[in-house]
Amino acid sequence: MESELTPSESLKLIETMIGQAKQSFHRNSFYFLLWGALLIAAMAVNYLMAANGDPRGNYAWAVAGIIGGISSWAHGAREAKRKQASSFMDRVMRWLWMGFLATLLITMFGSASSGHGFSVGTIIVLTGLPTFVTGQLLRFRPLIFGGILFWMLGAVSFFVDMQTTALLYVAAMLFGYLIPGYLLKRQEDGLRTA
Repeated sequence: MESELTPSESLKLIETMIGQAKQSFHRNSFYFLLWGALLIAAMAVNYLMAANGDPRGNYAWAVAGIIGGISSWAHGAREAKRKQASSFMDRVMRWLWMGFLATLLITMFGSASSGHGFSVGTIIVLTGLPTFVTGQLLRFRPLIFGGILFWMLGAVSFFVDMQTTALLYVAAMLFGYLIPGYLLKRQEDGLRTA
């Protein structure tokens, strides 16, 4: 015996599903805010130490990666426990960003190992893809524009000196991660109170 939903019940079910999807998507603000702040700090430390002739500034990237990785893992585990089930879009986002991380690490270590060198511009350009796609999946314009900005500033960085590239990197993180993350957080907070 099948039970059919009335039109109003169907509409309520659809509204509930959309609300859950929006809440799920908007929990991403944590990651953009965390990584934006960490990577801007790492670039600032690296830049300042290099400007003073200290090559240990590169360690700032490792510290940022470790702090960000542990924090992201802990936040993700806490969210998974709280939610208990992941949607198709949750899995798409997770695999998109895991694929980005794998691509980034292979590119960085491969370039360093082969002696070809690695440019910050490459990081900026690569970061544009998952940022842009995330913006499209969330239908969130600030992230879409952030992804496009990563591509544009990354392209420019191939033709300028390292000082300018450092500034472009900070601008990309600020306008591609931090500001969209803050706006996403505001929407998330608005959904909680609604």
